[in-house]
Amino acid sequence: MAGSHDLMLGPLPDRSGQRLRNTPPSSAKSLENDFWDLVKESKRQTLDFIASDGPQEATRVFDFAMTISDMNNLVYLSAQSKESLGRAYSAGIVNAGVFERQKAVLRNGDEERDLLKTQHGRFNIEDVYYATSHARSGCLYQASCLTVNNELKCTFHPADPIVDAETNSVFADSFVELLETISGQIDHRSKEYETSPSEQPLLSQLKKFPTLAATAFSVIGVGMHANGFTNFIASVLEMKENVADPSDFWAALNFWIFFAVGHPILEPILWISDVLHGTPGPIIGGLVPALFLLGNIAAISVISASKEIRNAVNILALGAFFSYVGAGLDGQAGLGDYNLALDDQYKGAVVKGCPTYEEVRQPSMDNFDINKYPGLWYEIKFHDWTQFKEVYDTTLDIKLTPDGKGWIDDFAVKGPAPDSAPLSWDKSPVANGAHYFLFGRIDENDPPGVLREKGFGVEFPNYIVDVKEDPETGEYKEAIQFQCLERGGVRVFEGINFMSRNPTMTNEELDAMHKRAEKAGMYSYGASPEQMHSVARRPVSAPEIDNNWQAMWRAIGVDQLLELVTKSIEDGGR
Repeated sequence: MAGSHDLMLGPLPDRSGQRLRNTPPSSAKSLENDFWDLVKESKRQTLDFIASDGPQEATRVFDFAMTISDMNNLVYLSAQSKESLGRAYSAGIVNAGVFERQKAVLRNGDEERDLLKTQHGRFNIEDVYYATSHARSGCLYQASCLTVNNELKCTFHPADPIVDAETNSVFADSFVELLETISGQIDHRSKEYETSPSEQPLLSQLKKFPTLAATAFSVIGVGMHANGFTNFIASVLEMKENVADPSDFWAALNFWIFFAVGHPILEPILWISDVLHGTPGPIIGGLVPALFLLGNIAAISVISASKEIRNAVNILALGAFFSYVGAGLDGQAGLGDYNLALDDQYKGAVVKGCPTYEEVRQPSMDNFDINKYPGLWYEIKFHDWTQFKEVYDTTLDIKLTPDGKGWIDDFAVKGPAPDSAPLSWDKSPVANGAHYFLFGRIDENDPPGVLREKGFGVEFPNYIVDVKEDPETGEYKEAIQFQCLERGGVRVFEGINFMSRNPTMTNEELDAMHKRAEKAGMYSYGASPEQMHSVARRPVSAPEIDNNWQAMWRAIGVDQLLELVTKSIEDGGR
């Protein structure tokens, strides 16, 4: 049998234990209250744990973990952690209770187990000490307790040599002294409490300032988007309630999470890249400025040396991440590429779910010929949070399978765009392009113009809403695509592509395309000019980018890796 219960206590007043041991009794009432408040809270949490069948469940979980995993290896890996050195908790207490209330072993001839006794004839058990093992992983300070002859016996076994023997000895003495003081057994508080300079309250508060400031900024930043988070949670709960298959619900939600996380991760990468390539001074190996390396070493040293600054940086990073996601949920982070809201609004009204094809299909789709649709398309504008505004030269090379029942969309991008990262765009490993493939099928039960697209674990319809023919050749030269993913009556994703056979379009041509999209009722789903992102584009005749960084990427095989990944994705989807 195994199991444990975590007591979540604190925050504690700074050095309250030391003050309690050293402050005269007449002045220590509030400190004693702090101690007993912790005792009461520990008791409450423990009783709640027992009442909710916590011990039984903990044992079952531990037993289940033992059957499905190599616990010895998990303990070993935990012990190898450079951050914790295997110490998952600051302190731990094991209390086996009262010795004399424990059941003895069942002896031959006995019908019931007797209670343990300390008196056996002329022999008397005075002390019993034991220690729970946590040599590989566990607590930094551990005490194993047992009451024998109405006396509490504690075995103090800290993690030595992680903490040196002298510090462990001081901690153990202080631990026992605190218990003796609070129980009234011994009064250690005859000496006057003196505050050393390192223990002054003002200095202690100043040390906490970075963490407190970071927490305040993060709470304010995330709180500004509280309405967006609230609406999102309500929509997710509605979707979960209405979707019968849990795997279908999680596939759609994971699809959303994947891209919601991707955007805020990319932003700091681009910022750091521009800082890197904008740093003045001598360049090491023609690649990295020496001053940039020195700045990184200095920043890492400061963060590593100060726990408070390290905590503040982590809190700020986490707060910035959730604030960015929140901006996407309430439409403040870019309506074209990061409008994350589920069933979002248009002109103040919530637009629920996805439309049918007949609701958006335009007359230009009469007599639509799927065989004229494949080939190279240039994406001119998009409303789509699976894409990134930082990329450019986006193209879609569409092919039909030989049997005419499937199609392959070779989606090619370059990035970042010169305007997104003016100092580093040409140093990127994908500055000369990268590909990923989307695969679809043509369902004979669907009307012409509907493709079933599959990617990132979900399938959704891709509507070809409108096409424009070349009056001379009859070939399709413009197209509007609309993808929409709905689960449980909730619209999870909508994507709109304005595409052309030419790499650029005039303002008049774009205005006409917007009018056709508006006529199709697609403004409610993101097709209006303010809701779409224009794809940046270099001249088609622009030469391939080549510099020291591109030479380095080639030298380490990044180009071959991208080609291999592209081919494996393409082959895997056939």
